[in-house]
Amino acid sequence: MPATDRLPASCDVAIVGGGIIGLATAHELQRLRPGTRVVVVEKEARVGAHQTGHNSGVIHSGLYYAPGSLKARTCREGYARLLRFCEEHAVAHEVCGKLVVATEPDEVARLEALAERGAANGLTGIERLGPAGIRDREPHCAGVAALRVPQTGIVDYPAMARRLAEAVVAAGGEVRTSTRALGLRDDGTGAVLETDAGEVHARAVVTCAGLQSDEMARRTDPALDLRIIPFRGEYHELVPSARHLVRHLIYPVPDPAFPFLGVHFTRRVDGTVECGPNAVVAFAREGYRKSDVSPRELAGILAWPGFRRVARRHWRTGLGEYRRSYSRRAFVAALSRLVPEIRVAHLSPGGAGVRAQACARDGGLLDDFEIRHAGRVVHVCNAPSPAATASLAIGDAIAQRVLGTLGWAAN
Repeated sequence: MPATDRLPASCDVAIVGGGIIGLATAHELQRLRPGTRVVVVEKEARVGAHQTGHNSGVIHSGLYYAPGSLKARTCREGYARLLRFCEEHAVAHEVCGKLVVATEPDEVARLEALAERGAANGLTGIERLGPAGIRDREPHCAGVAALRVPQTGIVDYPAMARRLAEAVVAAGGEVRTSTRALGLRDDGTGAVLETDAGEVHARAVVTCAGLQSDEMARRTDPALDLRIIPFRGEYHELVPSARHLVRHLIYPVPDPAFPFLGVHFTRRVDGTVECGPNAVVAFAREGYRKSDVSPRELAGILAWPGFRRVARRHWRTGLGEYRRSYSRRAFVAALSRLVPEIRVAHLSPGGAGVRAQACARDGGLLDDFEIRHAGRVVHVCNAPSPAATASLAIGDAIAQRVLGTLGWAAN
């Protein structure tokens, strides 16, 4: 609804951000305590416009995450809940499995460590494959060893976000698009959310602002010790005549020194096949194109001491990522380690996403979910992958925090 329509003067919980985490939080609040008056505000004209709508659509299994971490716990719980939601709400999805492929002998030990981590996180049915087993599953893929992870799947996350928004409205909540959050203050009895459609007094506020999450958190914590660094991930697609080269999902063994998984192949629910992404620092928080530059936001990135430490530590890797960004041949060279038949002619330009990566002052790139509490305000400061997979579980955890803050019991 347009921002010229006034918001209600009050509500129980106001949520900033109409991505999948914000919508899942609203949905879980209504599930845990029916009748809770929830208002979600989203600055874009549609829900799921940023990270939710620009990712590769993978349902993650929990293979990569440190056992006991919030990511590991919520991924496994969220996985099951996501599948139930998709079945109940007719969201396109498929549990197709994936291969994680070692292309060099020195990656085999890391592959085995992944298998052990997956087992610790409750995964079952992981298969260890040799070169012949790889070819049986993915005839055009090459590697010395691989893991087949049967629980991995694919889903239409923008459709899921829309269904969540519909469910929130059907349960009596409001989802206001084209409504920008401008400010946030504590008035002693709750929190006042200032927007371009007026103010709303809420008993509690949750900010799930993604690429703007640190900006919202600094409204209640000016000395916030982290900043969002936007990393653009650029994709290509296989042209229709080359889609037969990939049956499902093919991933490399991740480099533990770098917080991204590396370029991989993902067959999507519409039958297209994405290749990528690389990972380069974007020069604007919502910089989906190479030409997108915000001088103010870029200055903020460069001024953050943590980013300068990251740049010093990873400059060689970063140069390689930028080379792949500007050279399709370099991009193909990375892809061909997994599928040697890939050629430049097999690729067409795809989309891009921007990951909101929280960076600490000391240069640490936060690897787990980071949720901060300030009075009656809950800030989701870092929600990296597998946030979309884990969204309903994360939403449940946030909703429980909010209800506890308000002294309300779940019904």
